[in-house]
Amino acid sequence: MSNAVEALPNAASAPGGAGTAVAADVSLAASRVRCAQITRSQARNFYYGLKLLPEPKRSDMFALYAYMRLADDIADADDGRSLRQRLDDLDAWQERTRDVLAGRISDVDPTTDPGRDIWPAFADMAARHAVPVELFDEAVAGQRQDLEPVAFETFDDLRTYCRRVAGIVGVASIYVWGFEGGAETEALAVDRGIAFQLTNVLRDLREDARNGRCYLPREELAAHGVTEEELRAGPASPRFQEMMRFQIARAEEYYQRSRELESRIARDSRATLSAITAIYRGLLTKIADQPDRVLRERVSLSLMAKLRIGWKACRAAR
Repeated sequence: MSNAVEALPNAASAPGGAGTAVAADVSLAASRVRCAQITRSQARNFYYGLKLLPEPKRSDMFALYAYMRLADDIADADDGRSLRQRLDDLDAWQERTRDVLAGRISDVDPTTDPGRDIWPAFADMAARHAVPVELFDEAVAGQRQDLEPVAFETFDDLRTYCRRVAGIVGVASIYVWGFEGGAETEALAVDRGIAFQLTNVLRDLREDARNGRCYLPREELAAHGVTEEELRAGPASPRFQEMMRFQIARAEEYYQRSRELESRIARDSRATLSAITAIYRGLLTKIADQPDRVLRERVSLSLMAKLRIGWKACRAAR
């Protein structure tokens, strides 16, 4: 593998503008390999969909995912850092991101830069597709919000959070895929990302509650007579089942609101979006079939189910 990587062009000579001249000792090809490794090991529900993309879009999406994954690790990794250190590290990550995208690159100690191996691929992706810089600022803002005590009073609070941590990823993704329809299509991508994140919130309900996080709006829990203690320890009451049906219906509404998104992105990327959406919607359907299951286990789709979804998406896109 190392010989093949070394034979490919490095970041400084690759297309994409000044932002690609990153970390001279890490080639663009090696950086892409690292981003693919991160995505394969961490992106449980994205990897098989992203594999359906043609190159170079596939590698570009791996780079986007790796960036988001490392930002999340800075905020959330269980490594003993204090809250102050995590916030400082996120500030440094945001500043480094801006430097990378502006081409202001200098070699740094790899022990202090968790993104060193991904920057060439990330910079090439962002420059070639003209991904707006402010999207990455918003993504970091979402990570900062996750470091605060999670207690959303209203759905507007939750929607803002979902937009930052998932809707923004959706917008960045359509820049890589190619799209038509301008701001209207970007709004559809935000809604699809919110749908994904709402699905995640329901799937991870028990785990988050046990970690002191409750993403569901407090006013909605109170309206259904559900306590945070019930989310942590169960058992599921009829009130919980009713509350979950309400949450599931709203997540489904966001899938419906964004249903035109597939037709507005480049044809060669539609299979990927369809597959990822089918995986997340499949999770939501599984939760809807037995809502109290989320208090007993982490709901997931099998590998074979994901492969079948990918196969169907490919056939539908032909």
